[in-house]
Amino acid sequence: MDVRKKLEILADAAKYDASCSSSGGKRKAAKDGLGSVEGMGICHSYTPDGRCVSLLKILLTNFCIYDCQYCINRISSDTARARFTPAEVVRLTLDFYKRNYIEGLFLSSGVIKSPDYTMEQLIEVTRTLREVHGFQGYIHLKAVPGASTELIEQAGRYADRLSANIELPTDGDLKKLAPEKSFAVTGGTMKDITARVEQSKAERKESPKAPKFAPAGQSTQMIVGATPTPDASILDTANRLYTRFKLKRVYYSAYSPIPIVDARLPAKAPPLVREHRLYQADWLLRFYGFRVDELTPPEKPDLSLELDPKLAWALRRRELFPMDVNRAPREDLLRVPGMGVRTVDRILRIRRWHRVTLADLARLHVPLARMKPFIVTADHRPTGLLDSARLVERVTPPATQLSLFASAREALTGEL
Repeated sequence: MDVRKKLEILADAAKYDASCSSSGGKRKAAKDGLGSVEGMGICHSYTPDGRCVSLLKILLTNFCIYDCQYCINRISSDTARARFTPAEVVRLTLDFYKRNYIEGLFLSSGVIKSPDYTMEQLIEVTRTLREVHGFQGYIHLKAVPGASTELIEQAGRYADRLSANIELPTDGDLKKLAPEKSFAVTGGTMKDITARVEQSKAERKESPKAPKFAPAGQSTQMIVGATPTPDASILDTANRLYTRFKLKRVYYSAYSPIPIVDARLPAKAPPLVREHRLYQADWLLRFYGFRVDELTPPEKPDLSLELDPKLAWALRRRELFPMDVNRAPREDLLRVPGMGVRTVDRILRIRRWHRVTLADLARLHVPLARMKPFIVTADHRPTGLLDSARLVERVTPPATQLSLFASAREALTGEL
């Protein structure tokens, strides 16, 4: 099979992996090197800060020894198969970069022979790019769960980011649909990465010349909608992963039905807006001080598809509003619908000089119509709005087509 045909198969197979982001990489182009993490080009991926970057996103192979029922590349699938050699991936990466098609590489793989063997093949690609060709662009490399600590150590020397996919929200889900995998094994790999990242940071504090290890950290991915697991459990798993392994990002990927599907899997994909709501809730957990049980209480374990998570929470907790923007502390202001991190910090600066008015907020370009029922300013106090039966209608924006750029824009403005 020629390389063009392999690329067609393995680039298409890689589309199911959502954990693709290049934020956090700080490599600078060497005098005799190729590529740059921070360069601009054809944009295929969006970083949390809104930057567009282009990555060659492929699998080394879609052959796999596992039989995960939700995966198109499972061993029992009759999908077309292909396998690159490490040298072919190296040549493709360099050729695409020199044509200004890409700024980096996202490389994953099905598991062939064993986790260690697969990891060795992936490492050979990154080692050749870095050491033989001096490639300084961004590399996101899959860490195969169950690979040895020594191989994870090698992978982190060459990759900017590593990711070991947790795949499903609970260990019970894995036992049902992917019994060869487990949270314990994937967690062990994540633990190895975390320990080595922390060690590298400590070493570089003592000596800036100490080698880096996965400087952009690690991420993971969860498939959403393949099982009946509610959003509360999904967010709880994500929250524990952030806390325990200091992940840079958890990616949520809506389940995509595949041919010859297992009877235990749904026939339809979940609505894409569910994936969007999970990302919004994830942001609130990490940067706004919310808890999982606040966003998904026992009586409502799934996020609303009609309302963003912060607005839904505020409507359930109307007794906490209206909030005085001239007196409330930062952590309370962050809970006002429509107020993002940037807006709150600007309000706090304005408060040092004078009392905040609606005109001040308008100059900050915030969604005033959504905010007004929930706030008190020097010249505004809502009357009866919080008790109105039509409050939801008043503060809910009209339905619009979801934008591919929505998550990046919200991350940039911070207004949730």
